[in-house]
Amino acid sequence: MLHGMYSQLRARVVPALWRKKPLATAFLLGAGLLIPSAQADTSANPTHAKPNNQQACYVDGLSEQMQCGLILVPENYAKPDGKQIEIHYVVMPAIKPSDKVEALLAIAGGPGQSAIENAQGFDRMLSKVRQTQDVILIDQRGTGQSNQLQCIGDGFDSALAVNESDFDTQLETQKCLDTLDADVTQYGSLSALKDFEAVRQHLGYQKLHLYGVSYGTRMAQLYMRHYPQSLATVTLDGVIPMQQSVLAIGNAIARAFDLLIEDCANNRLCHGQFPQLRSDLEKVDAELTQGPKISQVPDPLTGEMTQLTLTRSKFKGALRMALYSPSTRSLMPHAIHQAAKGNYQPITGLYAMGIDNAGIAMGMHASVVCGEDWQRLTPELRAKTSESYFGKEMLKTFAESCAVWNMPAVDASFSKPISSDIPTLLLSGELDPATPPSWGELAMEKLSNAKHFVAPYATHGVAYQSCGNDLIAQLVEQGSVAELDAKCLNEDIRRNFYLNASTVEAIPSDAPGKLDEQTALNK
Repeated sequence: MLHGMYSQLRARVVPALWRKKPLATAFLLGAGLLIPSAQADTSANPTHAKPNNQQACYVDGLSEQMQCGLILVPENYAKPDGKQIEIHYVVMPAIKPSDKVEALLAIAGGPGQSAIENAQGFDRMLSKVRQTQDVILIDQRGTGQSNQLQCIGDGFDSALAVNESDFDTQLETQKCLDTLDADVTQYGSLSALKDFEAVRQHLGYQKLHLYGVSYGTRMAQLYMRHYPQSLATVTLDGVIPMQQSVLAIGNAIARAFDLLIEDCANNRLCHGQFPQLRSDLEKVDAELTQGPKISQVPDPLTGEMTQLTLTRSKFKGALRMALYSPSTRSLMPHAIHQAAKGNYQPITGLYAMGIDNAGIAMGMHASVVCGEDWQRLTPELRAKTSESYFGKEMLKTFAESCAVWNMPAVDASFSKPISSDIPTLLLSGELDPATPPSWGELAMEKLSNAKHFVAPYATHGVAYQSCGNDLIAQLVEQGSVAELDAKCLNEDIRRNFYLNASTVEAIPSDAPGKLDEQTALNK
């Protein structure tokens, strides 16, 4: 039964989200001068851009024709006559003809995801924007078709059977680095930002509306700092403030687990089926701390029997990834309860959903995190991060991998809050396991023309799960945050919890915050 459930739910997992997960059998849990914020950087214009190179094309998941193209840019902007790399883009044309002076640039998460590979999700989420605006997708350098820095791990079968504690992180990192034909020090956010502005100039748009999700919010904020004259509006969805190292995510994960257990306890049916959910979770965690559980389970993809080596890392990692989407979050109480009874098939299904690392190019991921996040950890933040299991594991992994990657640290000013009066919408999900609402508040510090809305039932990627997409379209149309209203975000979009392997039950009408049917219809 889980095989069918897995196949159905995998298609519902939200694309383009910021997910830091290790290669199943490799090293990761997953530069240039910073221009002062008061100045605009004009050095992004590539010296060897190809004019008029667009052509009609198709992208995965969409039936209509798009416009595809590329520009050539220096791998190292300090050496404009040196090695050139291709930056690929797709223009999703507006449904209604317009003067084409503006467009929306959608920036993917990760760091390390391909925006073009997530075209279907962006098209669905930005369908109202596309009525009047072109939507641009750019594969950020190091991702997708733009000189991808990918470290290839073993296949799914090996990932199920392997014991992650056997990995030599530094050795695997070095193996990865040796396979890449690139100067990895040139694949941080600041170099990529110059590429983005170069694409805008190449396409001839006077202004861009930005939509950034997760890590894409960092890129959007950097755009606000360095090229404010190029921007009309900005939406930050799942916000990573410039002041925040992403390695502080451990506490956000712990918070999301607590909210899950609280939601189940407040749900009559879920609590009735899983009355000791926290105890179940602690029981499995304690058992796996003593050593892995080895068993034969049906492969979630094929149904054939295969070996599962369930480690603590695999168990907790599978649950962590499930927190990102309402669809998979609804499976968690059942999966945890079954694991406590010795049935690991549901956990195997959850693990399978994240085994592809969400399409993340792990080399680019390392270039960003090692250069922009690892090196700004203070002793105080290291101590706080070490308080959680995930934080402690991330610190250990990056300490070993970043020593090999050897990225130069960004300038200290990189971490300063963004000061801007550009109309900016910030969206946070109350249940977000990566970028909690408090991070959105931190980003608001010096944004003088912004609104921050918290969607009470959303996880990561509010616009994919709620009316946030309508708010983005309204912002783009009006060019102002003044009339934006968060009321529609209060609609209860929670997925009902699965009480067994095949049945999802309705959320009881007496659950806190649950709207009755008539109220829902009126809304």
